[in-house]
Amino acid sequence: APSLQHAVVIEAVENHMPEVVVIDEIGTEQEAGAARTIAERGVQLIATAHGNTLENLMLNPTLSDLVGGVQTVTLGDEEARRRGTQKSVLERKAPPTFQTLVEIQAYQRVALYQDVAQTVDAILLGNPVAPEIRSRDASGELSVSTSKPSRSASEAMERRSTPRIAANGANGGRETVKVYPFGLSWTRVEEAARGLGLPVAIVREPDEADVVITLKNYYRRKTPRLRNAESQGIPIYIARSNSSTQIASALASVIELRRGPEDKALEEARDGIEQVVGGQSDEIELTPQNAYVRKLQHELVERANLSSRSTGAEPFRRVQIYR
Repeated sequence: APSLQHAVVIEAVENHMPEVVVIDEIGTEQEAGAARTIAERGVQLIATAHGNTLENLMLNPTLSDLVGGVQTVTLGDEEARRRGTQKSVLERKAPPTFQTLVEIQAYQRVALYQDVAQTVDAILLGNPVAPEIRSRDASGELSVSTSKPSRSASEAMERRSTPRIAANGANGGRETVKVYPFGLSWTRVEEAARGLGLPVAIVREPDEADVVITLKNYYRRKTPRLRNAESQGIPIYIARSNSSTQIASALASVIELRRGPEDKALEEARDGIEQVVGGQSDEIELTPQNAYVRKLQHELVERANLSSRSTGAEPFRRVQIYR
């Protein structure tokens, strides 16, 4: 049974002394542990794992041990100054289970990392890596080259499909905030910005951004791009999840710090919208505001495809949000 694959391969090594073990698709923590056990016994090991890219494997808590794993290390003040880094840094936890990694990029194209340990260390330091590229053309001829250092395949594909855009809608003449989404759906970020009428432009590189928005699991792992952004003093905001409402909430938090005093009231409206959309409440009543601010709140609610009304007498007149 597939659930017993890890036990079977260890038994094979213990009882039959094979020269080579081939594992088809390592997908569980037990299988990753079994692979390390086999490698430590000196048996040649060949295996496949779903990860698309090396960086994806590094971020996968189940499979990261295959490439050595990643841990947070706290440096002393002197060592941090010597390295020119923060006190908390990411380092490889152990020797990789596999010394060489082949990344299948296309049917006739693979990227070869000859030294996994060295490559993982370089990525954690934020240095570019350039694997050996092997490809076969239509005539069957094999070519070998070295790729240019570049971003991961998954990030590249998403960026190619998402142009640089600015959110539509009135922004009151306020300055557009350049946002770099890391690990988030760029389409959802665009839709959230447009839906709330936020003056946001999505940029392709963190160096171009005013702020970075990411998820908690990416932030905890302090990937090279996030570390570089922090080292440049670029603020990093955390979205609770990749859902449209949470992305909208994170964007609203970003904009609040860059707008006038009335936007605290708009932030309250966005929170109310999120609660109604998320089903946490059927109706939300906001705090009293003047007529101009109430108008802005009504516009936000309308963009979110919800209903709103003003209730009460001045100066306690306020907006209610409902479906």
